[in-house]
Amino acid sequence: MTQAARPYIRMNGAGNAFIVVQAFEAPFHPTEAEVRALADPAAGLGGFDQLIGVEPSETADAFMRVWNADGSMVQTCGNALRCVGWLLLEATDKEEVVIDTLGGPTTARRAGDHQVTVDMGAPRLDWSQVPLAEEMDTRGIELQVGPIDAPLLHTPGAVSMGNPHVVFFTDQQDDAFVRGSGSLVEHHPLFPEGVNVGFARVIDRDHIRLRVWERGAGLTLACGTGACAALVATARRGLTDRKATVVVDGGELTIDWDEVSGHVFMTGPVEIERTGLLPQS
Repeated sequence: MTQAARPYIRMNGAGNAFIVVQAFEAPFHPTEAEVRALADPAAGLGGFDQLIGVEPSETADAFMRVWNADGSMVQTCGNALRCVGWLLLEATDKEEVVIDTLGGPTTARRAGDHQVTVDMGAPRLDWSQVPLAEEMDTRGIELQVGPIDAPLLHTPGAVSMGNPHVVFFTDQQDDAFVRGSGSLVEHHPLFPEGVNVGFARVIDRDHIRLRVWERGAGLTLACGTGACAALVATARRGLTDRKATVVVDGGELTIDWDEVSGHVFMTGPVEIERTGLLPQS
């Protein structure tokens, strides 16, 4: 296995579980099958939502590569950016670091004890940027789940935060509903790259309860880009202000869609659970 005997750090960001591998000296390029094997509880890592490789970068403090538990590589991950940002901040003693990803560069800065704020950049709101398979108004796209005359879910917002998201506005957030609807929508032909599926319940103007079915990972305790997408989608519909606390299963994230810069800033917790060595094949 390419990652034999490598050290790792197990971290979580609001409950989102990551195995982080430093790849500054030696490349780390596991195959899809190797990622799936590591994600299997039998591997002894405790399972994870994403596997993260931290690589050298010529234009940033580091490049973050992200694999989902199913072995697929994705553009970015908001909670992982906070975790990697915290590691780089601790290692460099800087107040701000730049992390590049397949979804573009991001800055991370300290926001208190084990709290990090990440500049997630401007949301991509055009249908072609999400991307969708056909032209639609992304404030409320033509998509529904359930009977035509009485859909269970309908007219979600669509947003890219460097990865594709669709956000339904609903009070129904139980496990069975999220799993069933999320798995159905994730591979809908309207989304050529697949999609992360959010279920957002607006509590008040600055408070959202969110559950997310993540593309390639399933129902997770938190999804940072999903929280950003939920705030953008609800604000565009006039359901919330541009700053809100987003409550996910694993904790709370503060999302601020800054009016001046147009960027979305995410603040939330970082936790190191343990360190160890990846199993050898």
